[in-house]
Amino acid sequence: MMTVTAIIAGLAPILWSAGAGSEVMQRIAAPMIGGMASSTVLTLVVIPAIYALVEGVRTPAADGGAGSRR
Repeated sequence: MMTVTAIIAGLAPILWSAGAGSEVMQRIAAPMIGGMASSTVLTLVVIPAIYALVEGVRTPAADGGAGSRR
């Protein structure tokens, strides 16, 4: 989270700048900010949800209904 925040904070002024060469830099900064935001959501929400679904399905089946025997 700290890395993503630092990158977005560094790119935000580029995204809102106006001056020589700002049009080119804005076209570079916008997808980078979007990519950082989407990768953060993927890492913090989607991947743990998929893991929970897979483990939730696998755990009872691996148990075999045998109780707590090991």
